[in-house]
Amino acid sequence: MSARKQARNPGGRPRDSRVDDAIAPAVLQLLGEVGYMRLTMAEVAARAGVGKAAIYRRHATKQEMIFDVLLPDQFLAVAPDRGSLRADLAAVLDEVAEAMTAPPQGTVPGLLADLHADPALRERFDEKYLGAQRRTLMEILDRAAARGELAARPDPAALNALLVGPVFAWLFLLSESPDRLPALTATLLDAVLALTARDPHA
Repeated sequence: MSARKQARNPGGRPRDSRVDDAIAPAVLQLLGEVGYMRLTMAEVAARAGVGKAAIYRRHATKQEMIFDVLLPDQFLAVAPDRGSLRADLAAVLDEVAEAMTAPPQGTVPGLLADLHADPALRERFDEKYLGAQRRTLMEILDRAAARGELAARPDPAALNALLVGPVFAWLFLLSESPDRLPALTATLLDAVLALTARDPHA
């Protein structure tokens, strides 16, 4: 166990879930009110009605606290099984889009900027967020191959980039409306299937 993880749970004491349940809504409320850059752990503690020490036992930094609130353990933990490659990938895209659009404006870009400045936090992000996506995509591809849907099996990292990168660019670089995401995701799915699916007339 890393020193940072030990610091969040000294001596292996069981955590009080009521504190976690109070922290999460406080973080989300303050992100909406003051924004990512101005949010502080002291404000979260006051809003949640807990001591700062209780927060620091769980989260070494503000970034880790927000990271854990926005990306809970169940994020993409189960690969959807909707009966076809397109339907499975559509379900993944829906969850990814929800994760990007649900937080208050400015949260995701700010958090990602800080992730790249903190190697330890970036490692956790890769393991928890990217790792979950890759495992989910590999399971989806395995099922698609078993159904005979794949002409070629794409690299999971490349597939991940093809699915997630355009959504990120759409929302945070091009500043397009989230309401238009369904049209974008339909185009992405068409592109993926054109690269991977067998010709039904072959």
